[in-house]
Amino acid sequence: MKTVCWSVDKIEDNKINYPQLEEAARFLQNNEVVAFPTETVYGLGANAQSDEAVSKIFAAKGRPADNPLIVHISDVNQLRELSTVIPEKSEQLMNAFWPGPLTLIFQKKAGAVSELVTAGLDTIAVRMPDHPVALALISAADLPIAAPSANRSGKPSPTTANHVRTDLDGSIAGIVDGGPTGVGLESTVVDCTGKTPVILRPGGVSKEEIEAVIGKVEIDQALMRLEEKPKSPGMKYKHYAPSAPLFLADGDQKWIQALVNEKRNEGFKVGVLTSTESYPQYDADIVLDCGSRFDLTTVAHNLFHTLRSFDEEQVDIIFSEVFPEEGVGAAIMNRLDKAAGHKWLRQNI
Repeated sequence: MKTVCWSVDKIEDNKINYPQLEEAARFLQNNEVVAFPTETVYGLGANAQSDEAVSKIFAAKGRPADNPLIVHISDVNQLRELSTVIPEKSEQLMNAFWPGPLTLIFQKKAGAVSELVTAGLDTIAVRMPDHPVALALISAADLPIAAPSANRSGKPSPTTANHVRTDLDGSIAGIVDGGPTGVGLESTVVDCTGKTPVILRPGGVSKEEIEAVIGKVEIDQALMRLEEKPKSPGMKYKHYAPSAPLFLADGDQKWIQALVNEKRNEGFKVGVLTSTESYPQYDADIVLDCGSRFDLTTVAHNLFHTLRSFDEEQVDIIFSEVFPEEGVGAAIMNRLDKAAGHKWLRQNI
């Protein structure tokens, strides 16, 4: 399959080059799969109402069929076509964070989307992305668009069109290149269908920001229980992993350097994922600065790109520093933990 690429300048005169998007929208209407930028990562979009279209997402990604997809909309009115029950706290979160990196779980309206989208669940995950290209594309297609991240399943999520090409060129119909994404981590997923709202996946909106709007929320314990049927993307299976084994090293820099030295002495090419503050203090084959500990939004923005860079450098093993779990740090550590396959090394002090 030849993958078409449309380059869209979303900044020029505050207008979007609609002819390219209209062609991409026709691909979606014809049940083809098209990757497109959002403010979080690139999404792999298809007509959420079509079994044929949605099955192409799973085929391109190699994604397990019991992992539900998020449905993207461009207008709140589209939500009424997907769910008949909008809880008050969901309304409050929509008013505060839509469009934006927040996905909400709703009771699904019968027949609203393909059963493949929801993995047979009676709920549906919906968000409105905060990206002019994404919103214009969804509006032009005039369809709810199912869209997981546009990468091979298990690999780091794509934050540029080139990342999408690396993983999926020849496997999907098209890519809308709208430049690099902003947040760099996927959306936060919140379920307000029960008595107490529950965060199913940490992401671009922090627990603290959510609680400032609707009060106390819980963190879903099923994040770590692989036997449960996932209600949200990112709750099951290994995700975000570079090719080389990744270990989370919870200790000081001297101790991490000793781990590096040991593996280099054994003949391995070693990479270190570190912060701006610690970067000058490491001696390894590849040392990559992921961002500042004093501004974790920079770490979030760079994380997936940094993980992919280790593949480009063909390292044999990676040690990553750990980051504070306040605010967006919770999402950063969630992604790193999954990328490492829960492999931790802890310093005995």
